[in-house]
Amino acid sequence: MIETPLYQELKVFTGNAHPALAGDICEYLEKPQGQCEVFEFSNENIFVRFLENIRARDVFLVQPIASPVNTRLMELFIMIDAAKRASAGRITAVVPYYSYGRSDKKDQPRVPITARLVANFIETAGADRLLTIDLHAGQVQGFFNIPVDELTALSLLAHYFHDKKLGDLTVVATDVGDARRARNMADRLGAPIAIVEKRRIGNREKVEAVNIIGDVEGARALIVDDEVDTAATLVATAEIVLRNGAKEVYASATHPILSGPAVQRIEESSIKELVVTDTIPLTPEKRLPKITMLSVAPLLGEAIRRIHTGRSVGALFDEY
Repeated sequence: MIETPLYQELKVFTGNAHPALAGDICEYLEKPQGQCEVFEFSNENIFVRFLENIRARDVFLVQPIASPVNTRLMELFIMIDAAKRASAGRITAVVPYYSYGRSDKKDQPRVPITARLVANFIETAGADRLLTIDLHAGQVQGFFNIPVDELTALSLLAHYFHDKKLGDLTVVATDVGDARRARNMADRLGAPIAIVEKRRIGNREKVEAVNIIGDVEGARALIVDDEVDTAATLVATAEIVLRNGAKEVYASATHPILSGPAVQRIEESSIKELVVTDTIPLTPEKRLPKITMLSVAPLLGEAIRRIHTGRSVGALFDEY
C-alpha cells in the first residue's frame, strides 16, 4: 500500500551551515534539493529568498547550529520566517546539532536558560516541528510547544565498533550525567560500563577527572559522549582510564564541534581513534587520521520521509 502524504510535495532546503549534509539527505530521498538564496549583505544583515513555489508544500529546512553559531541561528530563524510568509504547508526545522543545549537549567545565580530561549525563537519564527539528533539534555524537548523528534546516532556508532571486533571492551561515561548514554551503548555492544567522576572548574571549560567507578584494568576503553567541544573532558577521561590500567582507548561522539585547541589535544592524546558523525561539517584542518566520520544522512532522510507520510519516527530506533 502506498502511503498518502499528509501535505503536498516534500521539499528540502538548506542554509549555509551544512549544504553537503542536505545534499546527501536529498540523495537518500531521491529528490532534488530545493533552491533558495541565503547570504549576508555587506552590513551583515542576512537575506533569504526561496526560488521556487512552496505554497502548501511540506518544507524541511536543514541547518545545524554550527560555527559561526549565532550567524547560523539567524539564518535558520529568517529561513523559517520566509517559508511561513511564502505559505508553506508545514515547516520542519531539521537541526542535527542544537547549540546552546548545555544552558538547559539555572545551575548558578543570575544566569539564563539559553536552550529555552532558542526554542522560543524557533517557535516564534514559525516552525511547526523540530527534527534533531542527540540533544545534550533530554529536557530540552520540553522547552518546545511543537512536536520534537529527537533521533540518536548511538546505533550507528555501536554498529561501527561492533564490526571492529575489538574484544575486552568496556564503555566509559565521561561523567555521571552521561551514564545513561554510556549504558545504552554498552547494551548494544554487550560490554560492561565504567563512569569517570570529573570536576569542572569555573565557566572556562577547564575539566579535572578525579576518579573512576568501575574496572578498566586490561580493557579496551570506549569513551562515549554526545559532543566533543574543546576535547578537555575527552582527553582527561582518556588519561584517567589509562592510569587505571586500560590497554587502549577509543572514543565516540555524535557532534564533532572541535573548537579551540581540540584538534591539537586529540592529536597529541593517547586516543587511538575518535568516531564522530557529520551532524556538523569538519573543515580540512580538523580531519585528523585518527578521526573517523560516519554519515547521519540516511537516518535523517528516513525520518523526513516518515514525517512526510505520517509514519512512526520512533520505529527508527529499532532500525538504526
